[in-house]
Amino acid sequence: MTYFAPNSLDDALDVLAAGAQIVAGGTDHFPAAGQSVPDRDLLDITRIETLRGIWPEGKDQGGGWWIGGATTWAEIRDADLPPAFCGLQQAAREVGARQIQNAATLGGNICNASPAADGIPPLLVLDAEVHLASVSGKRVIALSQFLRGVRKTARHKDEILIGVRIPPARGLASAFEKLGARQYLVISIAMVAVAVRLKAGCLDDLRVAVGACSPVATRLGALEQRLQGTPVSGLADPALVRPQDLSALAAIDDVRATAGYRLDAAAELIRRAMTSAAGLAVRHD
Repeated sequence: MTYFAPNSLDDALDVLAAGAQIVAGGTDHFPAAGQSVPDRDLLDITRIETLRGIWPEGKDQGGGWWIGGATTWAEIRDADLPPAFCGLQQAAREVGARQIQNAATLGGNICNASPAADGIPPLLVLDAEVHLASVSGKRVIALSQFLRGVRKTARHKDEILIGVRIPPARGLASAFEKLGARQYLVISIAMVAVAVRLKAGCLDDLRVAVGACSPVATRLGALEQRLQGTPVSGLADPALVRPQDLSALAAIDDVRATAGYRLDAAAELIRRAMTSAAGLAVRHD
């Protein structure tokens, strides 16, 4: 086994094409490996500067935002970002302890494809696009299409997730809520991200994504449409989110919670996240 840590993307793609396995922060890879000795070469992509950082695009590029695939959650957590990214930054504070946040990467969280990955719901409500590269070229796929199931993605073995693009999100504000057995260092029972844009004190654009209640985090399109135009003053209504609004989810019973409890929790988290996101939008209006 050889451990490669190249400084350029081209060198990394050559190593990957030869059969190496990607590691970034290693916060999922090495605990999963346990005491076993790696039987494949390892490719560390964290020294590739072009895969790190967060920046706004120019108007000629569309006016969105770019986050490099090897950007750490600590970097996301501490960045100076607009209200649309508040939910993502709240999620970044929930990705393990600070030591994990300093090492774990955005791309690793996405490619690990855990149903309880904290970073996925906030990215879904921002309509994130995944950018991939291989020796054969580059391609772009919506995050919602990239995630295929538990630990399954559309990434080919010779591809590196080089970054995530967020389309223009002017006027959006977002929030993230998570429920677990304790506040930190816990696998979620349910998590929710919400993004809103307001017009005349009402929901003009609503996006809701729920994680840990399905094989992949899921946008609730029917709920988003039904609540369009809802006054901010009505978001605290306990009956605002109905059981049928959660029909797209596939919650399960496990050691952490029953399916019914998960759905009840998701409904409450949605109400809280909508209220928080709307409050943030009002303050920045």
